[in-house]
Amino acid sequence: MTELIDILANPAFWIATLRVATPLILGTLGVLLCERAGVLNLGIEGIMVAGAFAGWLTVYAGHDLWTGVLVAALTGGVFGLLHAWLTVGLALSQHVSGLGITMLATALSYYGYRVSFPKVTTPPVIEPFAPMDWLGVPVLQAQTPLTLLALVLVPLVAWVLVRTPLGLALRMVGENPQAAESQGLSVAALRTGAIVAGSALMGVAGSFLTLSAFNAFFFNMVNGRGWICVALVVFASWRPGKALLGALLFAFFDALQLRLQQAGSGAIPYQFYLMLPYALSIVALIVVARKASYPQALMKPYRKGER
Repeated sequence: MTELIDILANPAFWIATLRVATPLILGTLGVLLCERAGVLNLGIEGIMVAGAFAGWLTVYAGHDLWTGVLVAALTGGVFGLLHAWLTVGLALSQHVSGLGITMLATALSYYGYRVSFPKVTTPPVIEPFAPMDWLGVPVLQAQTPLTLLALVLVPLVAWVLVRTPLGLALRMVGENPQAAESQGLSVAALRTGAIVAGSALMGVAGSFLTLSAFNAFFFNMVNGRGWICVALVVFASWRPGKALLGALLFAFFDALQLRLQQAGSGAIPYQFYLMLPYALSIVALIVVARKASYPQALMKPYRKGER
């Protein structure tokens, strides 16, 4: 108990929690945008890998860090456009398309890395984003600008979805695309735009790993974060504010297990600590998801003129 209190009283723990949460916040917002428009995007895991690689390679080639973030977003948007063509344009299975994009994006990224660096044994490094020392809040001043961007995007996305005509239209095509079409809205255009925008955020989430959290690209660095984001959207009941809470909750458990491992005496196997954030998150997901209200047209292909 004393060890736990010491961990929670240490500012470094909360700094780590927010750092771990950042890619989850960005990725969850991306999934949320797609699903609010009625499309499941299981391509997030691969899109995050592609964003991480594309952003890092851009900076390694000599461009600035924000250009790397932009390239990561564009990379995610391209894969999102492919997913939109398959699921919205051709009305194919959203599950199959998403998983296919995850495999395609991951394979292309790994192939691109091997082609670009055929003989290296240690991943090349870049100079990542520096902490924002100019901020007065201790937890924030140890973070990088991408963390601040993620925090700002939460209320911005919530405002767009709830307070703007565009947000109303997106929610309408996710709930009742026939009603949206009867109002003169293009279901295909709105869904495609939401998928591309959401996938761009997924690419930025991946770029955080190589441009902020680490300074290099290596295989398996995304490590299932994309799948966590998909689950967090359900936990959040498709609401940006609750998505932030869910990302912070998972990050809290993840940061806690690392410190419990370090403080442990060895009596408890380290695998127990590794599974702790996932087990606790599953419990939280079960408790919350039973009351979740999902978009009614989610995963339902729509063809213009059908009733």
